[in-house]
Amino acid sequence: MLALLTLASLFFTAPSSPVKWKFSASPSGNGVVRVDIRTEVEEGWHIYATTLPSDEGPVATSIRFAPSEAYALVDALVEPQPVEVYDPNFGMVVRYHNGSPSFAQLIKPVVPGAIDVAGEVEFMVCNDKTCLPPVVVPFKLRVESM
Repeated sequence: MLALLTLASLFFTAPSSPVKWKFSASPSGNGVVRVDIRTEVEEGWHIYATTLPSDEGPVATSIRFAPSEAYALVDALVEPQPVEVYDPNFGMVVRYHNGSPSFAQLIKPVVPGAIDVAGEVEFMVCNDKTCLPPVVVPFKLRVESM
């Protein structure tokens, strides 16, 4: 059975950002670990989906895991259903999340003992009048085997 410990602070926030990130991990069965990436987006703001209809507008949210020989990614990142609307500020259809969206990635540890799961989230946050520059938030979780 796996016991999981978060080494870094659970909440990461860019300076003066209306978005907070929380990273955690939990056993998912059959030796697989579920890494949860949760956000808290202040009311009136939104972050963009991981895929957008065009790269001519806002920056899509990217969740990247650092390459590691200690674990393998299992399947694709799970993303909640985004809102899809025409945005007159960008002159295009965009896909975004507001509120408290949660993303998840399954990983399979492939070495015995404790492993570090590290990566980063890059995102852009906007409201109906303005956008803040893209921000990169690193994360690191310690997963220990018992």
